[in-house]
Amino acid sequence: MMFIKDDEFIRGNCPMTKEEIRMISISKMNLKEDSFVLDIGSGTGTISVQASKIARFGKVLAIEKDDEAYQVTKSNIEKFNCNNIKVVNEEATKTLTMLIGQKVRFNSIFIGGSGGDLEEIIFNANNLLRDDGTIVMNFITLDNAYKAIEKIESLKYKVEISLVNISKNREGTFMMMANNPIYIIECKKRKEE
Repeated sequence: MMFIKDDEFIRGNCPMTKEEIRMISISKMNLKEDSFVLDIGSGTGTISVQASKIARFGKVLAIEKDDEAYQVTKSNIEKFNCNNIKVVNEEATKTLTMLIGQKVRFNSIFIGGSGGDLEEIIFNANNLLRDDGTIVMNFITLDNAYKAIEKIESLKYKVEISLVNISKNREGTFMMMANNPIYIIECKKRKEE
């Protein structure tokens, strides 16, 4: 599978899951060719686009409440010809509640943004995830990572936490510049007994 480089994406002023973090996060989502994927807080749409290329016979639903980020996500979907992605411009909690009512189920869910509703989003994501499904969450702050871990463990998931620090050389030099460390939390749903 060819991973898409950061500079290939349309960016705008929106948050983007950087290349190396995206590669690790996508690998932890356990995607298959026919996976049904949910991307909550799509930002620029990099996770959605990359997931759609792996789950080429599946579907991806992206949720983004910010108008500019929604437009950038749409632009990247068009640029990379991702016909299996649908993007919704709405608050995540509202969309998740509607999906629960429709009894929709996903194989993999990525949580990249929460808009302050983190615990409710995790609870709703749990209700949308199939047995043996995977939730992957990325956080910059320890506070949000801790809240997410507490909530997901209360739902009896198997949790694996990685703290990833990436440094890259400044253009034309050997001076290394550090990106923000990112918590990547892989959560595997356990079958009910």
